[in-house]
Amino acid sequence: MFAGCEQTGDKVTNDPIAPKAKKVEKKLTAHGHTRVDPYYWLNERENSEVIGYLEAENEYTDKVMEHTKEFQQTLFEEIIGRIKQTDESVPYRSNGYWYYVRYEEGKEYPLYCRKEGTLEADEVVMLDVNAMAEGHEYYQVVGLNVSLDNRWLAFGVDTVSRRQYNIFIKDLQSGEVLDPGVTNTTGGSTWANDNSTLFYTRKDEQTLRSFQVYQHKLGANEADKLVYQEDDETFNTGIYKTKSNEFLVIWSGSTLTSDYRILDANDPGNEFKPFSPRERGLEYFIEHFEDKFYIVTNLEAQNFRLMETPDDKTSKSNWKEVIAHRQDVLMESIEVFKNYLVVEERKNGLTNLRIIAQNTGEEHYLDFGEEAYTAYTSINREFDTELLRYAYTSMTTPNSTFDYDMKTKEKTLLKQQEVVGGYDPSAYETKRLYAKSRDGVNVPISLVYKKSLKKPAGNPTLLYGYGSYGATIDPTFSSVRLSLLDRGFIFAIAHIRGGQMLGRPWYDDGKLFKKKNTFNDFIDCAEHLLAEEYTEPGNLFAMGGSAGGLLMGAVVNQRPDLWKGVVAAVPFVDVMTTMLDESIPLTTGEYDEWGNPNEKDPYEYMLSYSPYDNVEAKSYPNLLVTTGLHDSQVQYWEPAKWVAKLRDMKSDNNRLLLKTNMETGHSGASGRFEPYKETALEYAFILDLAGIQK
Repeated sequence: MFAGCEQTGDKVTNDPIAPKAKKVEKKLTAHGHTRVDPYYWLNERENSEVIGYLEAENEYTDKVMEHTKEFQQTLFEEIIGRIKQTDESVPYRSNGYWYYVRYEEGKEYPLYCRKEGTLEADEVVMLDVNAMAEGHEYYQVVGLNVSLDNRWLAFGVDTVSRRQYNIFIKDLQSGEVLDPGVTNTTGGSTWANDNSTLFYTRKDEQTLRSFQVYQHKLGANEADKLVYQEDDETFNTGIYKTKSNEFLVIWSGSTLTSDYRILDANDPGNEFKPFSPRERGLEYFIEHFEDKFYIVTNLEAQNFRLMETPDDKTSKSNWKEVIAHRQDVLMESIEVFKNYLVVEERKNGLTNLRIIAQNTGEEHYLDFGEEAYTAYTSINREFDTELLRYAYTSMTTPNSTFDYDMKTKEKTLLKQQEVVGGYDPSAYETKRLYAKSRDGVNVPISLVYKKSLKKPAGNPTLLYGYGSYGATIDPTFSSVRLSLLDRGFIFAIAHIRGGQMLGRPWYDDGKLFKKKNTFNDFIDCAEHLLAEEYTEPGNLFAMGGSAGGLLMGAVVNQRPDLWKGVVAAVPFVDVMTTMLDESIPLTTGEYDEWGNPNEKDPYEYMLSYSPYDNVEAKSYPNLLVTTGLHDSQVQYWEPAKWVAKLRDMKSDNNRLLLKTNMETGHSGASGRFEPYKETALEYAFILDLAGIQK
């Protein structure tokens, strides 16, 4: 008998007996409506019965997938075998030093390095994370930040996988690591120009909302000083320094509103002053240049426009337009240089880099020479340079790093991702399709396949989607994905509403009371792939994670017949219970994305699609659901409850598997190779269902 479980008849043909979570009735009432949640008790993380249930589900998953164990190992070795083990990033220059990340063969973690002056100088290893991670099941270093005098390195460490970081400071001259006792932070930090004042952001212990900015004085005995607290529970906050090194900037933001406070970086003891009064619905971000700030904003501009204002007169009334709003172009970001301004724009789903001379206003676009690609600005720390560092990739082109001379318009390829064992891009084909949605909108689909394995009647196809927060899933290269393509799979991305592929309206049409467009678009993309014979009934699979896991839960409720198998990674599926509980991390900051269920109309709309609340007694496709016990983004109990309810109610004999990583959180295992064991399980699950077992 599993702890916390009952034995039940096996619903999965020829598989071991599945655990069945006990039921403890819990009534949840809002707006006169009562939901009965029999698995609410699974949110007790410290309860031994809960741990016993999760372990029982893990054991069941292992037994069901036992026949694929060797295949999983083959896939894992194949995936990591394509990765160049001894490798390093392209060095970038910052404040007189060259910085880069290096990996050594057989080791899981990076070495963060730098060289002074030239690349021929002696290497200094700032952090060897392999040595630091010894004795830890999970270890992550983030937020490396060097002081202006190049002596002090601040960085954040998480050993639990709950994204609560302790900050350490290393003296790069002596090698001594200081522990200032700074805990429960975002991991990031910012040095003032005096090289002794460090600002960092603390999280709320329970909700994990970043809400306080503190000032730490190096070597001082005094307690750290609270310099800003964000009291609006729908906002998060943080701090950074402008590229000009002239201003410290405290930002606060919710889904729909931005707010900033600025301070002279040479005067860290002074008070931060508001950039402009907070205004709900006004979104913007700022970057300093000479005696002014550039502002990318949605002020009377749904797709954003560029404005500027004197750095001593920053209120909105002083903002002047530089680049006007365009209905067909989304302004995504800017990069400021001494002589050039680079604007990252998105048109027809593709990113364009626009180069503008600061003095003359002359401009041109960087020519990528292809019709379908992904490009974006990379690390550009230097201000006085003619070189723009950018990255380029497509579904058939490995990740590539370029330097572009903005004056001569010459490109230099610095590095292209090496696929160990060889890779011929001409053997693969990528396409952009458009599916007509049920309300008449054309939804883009990006797909890739191996030409020699493409079948006229259709191939097994994996359709991936996300569709939330305005996040665009760009078509990029993945050497990992070759394990599917080389076995005859088509991989497709549905660029559904809720993302921002086709501009800000694309996002606005997939959230709040239009959220169901996201789910409908994904289903309509699947129908299009079937109609165009890229795949065939019984050979279509779906995958999504986090908010994309919500997508998976919604589409299997709505159209379970479409899918042979579905992978839902760390899925946000218990929408109602989570969004009604303000003590859960992220909840209050999500109201502008999903709606506030404390109000009746949003409650009823969200209830109508919440995957957990809409499980029915019917057939469901094969499902693999993954989670992490320490997940701070989507709590482990959401997928656990969902699986328990599905197992109790579904009428089919298809596989239903829950895999909980008992050591990790939202992002899975740490390290360079270890996470691919989870990928190997997901791929083995899909390939096995497609009848491919080697």
